[in-house]
Amino acid sequence: MEILRSNLSRVRIPEPTNRIYKQECCVSYDTPKSEGGLFVDMFTFLAFGKDYVGWNYEKTKDPVYLHIKQTVKPVGEDRPSKKPTLLAIGVDGGFDNNDPEYEESYEIVILPDYVSLPFPSVELPEKVRLAVDAVLMAEGAERKEQVAAWTADKKNISKYAMNLNQLDNGIIVPPTGWKCAKCDKTENLWLNLTDGSILCGRRNWDGSGGNDHAVNHYKETNYPLAVKLGTITSDLEGADVFSYAEDESVEDPLLAQHLAHFGIDFSSLQKTEMTTAEMELDQNTNFDWNRIQESGEDIEPLFGPGYTGLVNLGNSCYLAATMQVVFSTRSFCLRYYEDQSLKRAFDTALSDAAVDLNMQLTKLAHGMLSGKYSIPAAEKQEGIRPRMFKSVIAASHPEFSTMRQQDALEFFLHFIDQVERTHSESPSIDPSRSFKFGIEERLQCPSGKVAYNQRSDYILSLNIPLHKATNRNELEAFEKLKAEKHAEGKEVSAEEIVRPRVPLKDCLDCFSAPEEVHDFYSSALKSKTTAIKTAGLTSFPDYLVLHMRKFVLEAGWVPKKLDVYIDVPDIIDISYMRSKGFQPGEELLPETTDEDMPLADETIVAQLTSMGFNHLHCQKAAINTSNTGVEEAMNWLFAHMEDPDINAPMSKKAQSSDAPLFDQSKVEALVSFGFPEELARKALQASGGDIEKATNWIFDNPDASNSAPASDAALPDGGGRYRLIGIVSHIGTSTHCGHYVAHVYKNGGWVIFNDEKVGVSKNPPVDMGYLYFFERLE
Repeated sequence: MEILRSNLSRVRIPEPTNRIYKQECCVSYDTPKSEGGLFVDMFTFLAFGKDYVGWNYEKTKDPVYLHIKQTVKPVGEDRPSKKPTLLAIGVDGGFDNNDPEYEESYEIVILPDYVSLPFPSVELPEKVRLAVDAVLMAEGAERKEQVAAWTADKKNISKYAMNLNQLDNGIIVPPTGWKCAKCDKTENLWLNLTDGSILCGRRNWDGSGGNDHAVNHYKETNYPLAVKLGTITSDLEGADVFSYAEDESVEDPLLAQHLAHFGIDFSSLQKTEMTTAEMELDQNTNFDWNRIQESGEDIEPLFGPGYTGLVNLGNSCYLAATMQVVFSTRSFCLRYYEDQSLKRAFDTALSDAAVDLNMQLTKLAHGMLSGKYSIPAAEKQEGIRPRMFKSVIAASHPEFSTMRQQDALEFFLHFIDQVERTHSESPSIDPSRSFKFGIEERLQCPSGKVAYNQRSDYILSLNIPLHKATNRNELEAFEKLKAEKHAEGKEVSAEEIVRPRVPLKDCLDCFSAPEEVHDFYSSALKSKTTAIKTAGLTSFPDYLVLHMRKFVLEAGWVPKKLDVYIDVPDIIDISYMRSKGFQPGEELLPETTDEDMPLADETIVAQLTSMGFNHLHCQKAAINTSNTGVEEAMNWLFAHMEDPDINAPMSKKAQSSDAPLFDQSKVEALVSFGFPEELARKALQASGGDIEKATNWIFDNPDASNSAPASDAALPDGGGRYRLIGIVSHIGTSTHCGHYVAHVYKNGGWVIFNDEKVGVSKNPPVDMGYLYFFERLE
């Protein structure tokens, strides 16, 4: 007790703004359930496992810790498994996975001799009692950042319900025997509450479900509300009402009145169909990871080093799938596991190791690759929860910091960008460089003269040429069958659907194939013309990531996922894709001068920037549409947002005739921040002279500091032969919904990583990938 009293200055009573970690160690995945429990530093409120708390004492000399230990409560063997009534985890009525219940015990521990004092105890100093009580009562930072309990949204009352127009068309709906008015479907039927039409529901992404007749009827009539037949009983609250206008399940307080209009006595109806929420709940209850991706194969679980799963934190499968493949690469394994110990990462971390990216990447690597958390369990694979890593990597990104599903490609690029930034002072050990390669574009105008542009990238994004499908005869037969069945009012079954098969080689060829570039300004012809663009790689990375553009926009900017298989061989050779560079006999286009470039109409630029568009982008849009108008410029903006040179600055004259020129003081202000003067001028040009926007432009364009393209000598390079080592595949209609799963080639065989579950893959979906990871053979 005297030792404790002499160290009261190293005990703090936490403020409401303090982050308190009490569920997970900052440098490992130890928890209060671990053998040694968890030690909370009573000065910094960081938590450490038994093997790591000594490191914190060495670094900070903080001696007082709250030791939290959880032990399993004994339960009877006949404990019943409760059926879930809510689409929820961690709340009453949610999923019960028969997880054990725990008893929690506490004590005060004083380092370095690990002297312990019981808690609670009236003999403890008041400051200690108040501090510990505040820590125990506070919500842990881990839980604040990753909410463990999630529930389906409560249905709102439809704004159309109270004044719904119902047609007096004499329709009386019978109590049974329903059928879609436009096809033979007798299940998944919806009664439109305006005109009484009975039509089938939406078609699922895999071809199952209805034929979209109910939603198409809404598009034709704008009749907003429909109720699912078979869900109506005497308990009207359980009926499934959907608002097409509001695009969500809703509540209709006048449903009894609306049903009576069509002669429906709801008190006599029996429930025969599941509601949308129940179907979602049923799908989650029966979500069988090996059935979805492995066609019902019996999957053998894997344990040990490199076979640790990542628990889904709530729509975080995009992160889990991507990290499993990334940390199977030699570069990331070396950097954060073999060449860096947890101790070294902790010693070099900021004062708060929980928010240090290098520390959390090292923690993730050791958690995934050491095997410490992948030990055969009696019932299920536990995996690790990458909560702190997700919090740190998402801190600078508004989307990844949410609990919503995200695009695995966007996350991979954001992750690589963050890793590269942390190695700005030590690029030689930057593992993200193993993915980096150079791209060279060659433009030739009708004058015969050429221009070369170079840039670097981390992924090769490939269009899918459906016209190159190798099974065209089968596709034609399928289209004929579909037309015949449609004429009979029937639909093809899921088993009859034939999908195009396109070789990966044809997708790669699309990248380097000649492409027309319209409205290209030729400095040789001094006018706009059509140029021919070809592209090639200036270097071959250690790891090549191919992104299949399966998500496209149809007319009206409607997103659509291409239902297609890609035939991907185990080994590919892209040697033919290496760019040749400037060739003897070629003549370069003369450099464009200020006098050559047209001016941007400042009126168009001002209107577009007032809508929130980037100033430089607006100038380019006006110039590239010959200043014809705001609508034309806006359409150009939408079409060219992803152009690699969209942020490249233009000449001063081209910006606009009366665009404000920035003064030298703004250049000097940016230089005082540590930016080179040339880069400062370039950023101010691109940002209309706004210092804040110029600063953001510099950070958004890390390659802009090079006045010339990065030298290929700085990039990894080698032969063009690659072996497939990883696949990130996606189930669902959009990158922002559905589920991501990873398959990784390890130790001579394929392994499936589906969140926390890891097993032998007997039937890897090689032809269904969204991202493909290849390792250079030479």
